[in-house]
Amino acid sequence: MRLLLLVTLMTALLTAPAAAATEPRTYEGTIDGARYLVKVPDDWNGTLVLFSHGYYPERWEIPEGYVALSTAEQTEGWLLDHGYALAASNFRGTYGLAVEPALKDQIRLLDWFADNVGEPRRTISSGMSMGGGIAVLLAERNPRRFDGVLAQCGEFDMQGTWNVALDINFAVRTLLTDGTAELVRIQNPQASVDALSAGIARARTSEAGLARLALVAALGDIPGWMSAHDPAPTGLWNTISAQADWVDAAYVQGVGPFGRVDLERRAGGNPSWNTRVDYRHQLAISGQLETVRQAYRQAGADLDADLAALNAAPRIAPDPRAVAYMYRYTVTRGTTPAPVVTLHNPADGGAVADQVGWYAEHTDDRQVRHLWSDRGNHCAFSAADEITALRTLEQRIDTHRWPDTSPAALNTAANRFAPEFQVVKDIVTREDKVMPPAFVRFAPATFQRPSR
Repeated sequence: MRLLLLVTLMTALLTAPAAAATEPRTYEGTIDGARYLVKVPDDWNGTLVLFSHGYYPERWEIPEGYVALSTAEQTEGWLLDHGYALAASNFRGTYGLAVEPALKDQIRLLDWFADNVGEPRRTISSGMSMGGGIAVLLAERNPRRFDGVLAQCGEFDMQGTWNVALDINFAVRTLLTDGTAELVRIQNPQASVDALSAGIARARTSEAGLARLALVAALGDIPGWMSAHDPAPTGLWNTISAQADWVDAAYVQGVGPFGRVDLERRAGGNPSWNTRVDYRHQLAISGQLETVRQAYRQAGADLDADLAALNAAPRIAPDPRAVAYMYRYTVTRGTTPAPVVTLHNPADGGAVADQVGWYAEHTDDRQVRHLWSDRGNHCAFSAADEITALRTLEQRIDTHRWPDTSPAALNTAANRFAPEFQVVKDIVTREDKVMPPAFVRFAPATFQRPSR
């Protein structure tokens, strides 16, 4: 009994927020047009966490004055209560593929912090989704400014991502529509979105259409699990229906025609291509190959004919200047001047897990650890997950050795947190739910359209 009471007391001490004497000092404003937010506790421990936000589609509405300081909402309070300073910029323009301004605006914010608050003892670059890639790029390009990187649900090869998005929409247009939707150099993005979404909706009404949707999804290795709160769907057609949800929401509505307009404006033209792409090969290396084969068999559809149609369709060439822009700003180099922890969901259809595998191929595995939380959705992490990943990174920085990063060790660490730190948001439903830690081992498939 005494042992049980001791364990209970120790757990409470580990998970309870530290007593904060006062509210943190808050600084907000703009630097060269980029809105920023900084919070510093009175008992600042010398560590600054600089957060980079994800991709905001231009049709989303962000609350006035909102600046994200973490991926999980409860993380912010925990970090402040435990002495961490937090800072983030919305980047100039805020919306779309704002990587180029982010790489400048975040460093300007670091300079402002040093001048107005103090020089941090330690600076950690953190971010989610597009911001996960930005977090890595910041450390690669400013190696003396960062001591570690926490990249959550990150996009590490954004040029590759946009090529995958082109493949997906190219396949939707070729196999499921009348072929009139514009995919690049778009004059009427709404009409193109409507045409692509309508093709997906029609395909859902038959097994043959669902089989084609499985092929479309396989070209991006899109998983058949979209809910952060529910188990993975069972049954072939339910799995493909979830893939179709991803394709429509993320690749047509999100980075589809409207996203292309923003991308091409920034890059000075179209940076994506599918010239010389063999779609038979793309399917062969996809982690969804068996799903596609099973769907076509059950539907009695002709997979060879659909692959032939894709390979015969007129191709799209890039603008060299735009390609150069993407390589300059959106592709990580893999230099890892500071330790990096990635945190990803295996069934993330927004930033597919294959991105992590690609990044791992280009980095020193002594400097990087990849953590996996077994949920559907995109960036489906709790504060307990996020803080556990951050503590893993800090132990590597402090000791120059990686701690135990087995799923058992990570789940034990995350389980020490109280239920309010176990809340996971579903970004589709916008609902919150307490979920148990779900760290697992995972090996991603081959990234299908890498930039190198």
